[in-house]
Amino acid sequence: MASPNRLRLNPKKLLLSKWTAAQPQQKEKHFIVIKLIAPDTSAEPPMSAMPIEWVDLQAVHSGRVLRLPWLQLSEQALWQQGWK
Repeated sequence: MASPNRLRLNPKKLLLSKWTAAQPQQKEKHFIVIKLIAPDTSAEPPMSAMPIEWVDLQAVHSGRVLRLPWLQLSEQALWQQGWK
C-alpha cells in the first residue's frame, strides 16, 4: 500500500505525461516525460517486458532534460502530476 505522501503510478502510462516541480528552479516548473529507460542488461527480455528504472523529463520552458529514477515522481513533496 502506498504511503499518504506517495502517488500510485503505472509505469506503462508515464510516457508523455505532464508533471509540475514542487520547487521550481531556473524558471523550470512544467515537465513532460519524453523517455522511459529500462535497466541496462543485455541478457534480459525485450524492453516491453522489463520494468523501467529511469525517466527523462524535458522542461517545457528551456528544453533541458533531467534523468531521474521513475519512482521519484511518486514523491508528492517533489512532483505533482499534471501542470499546476
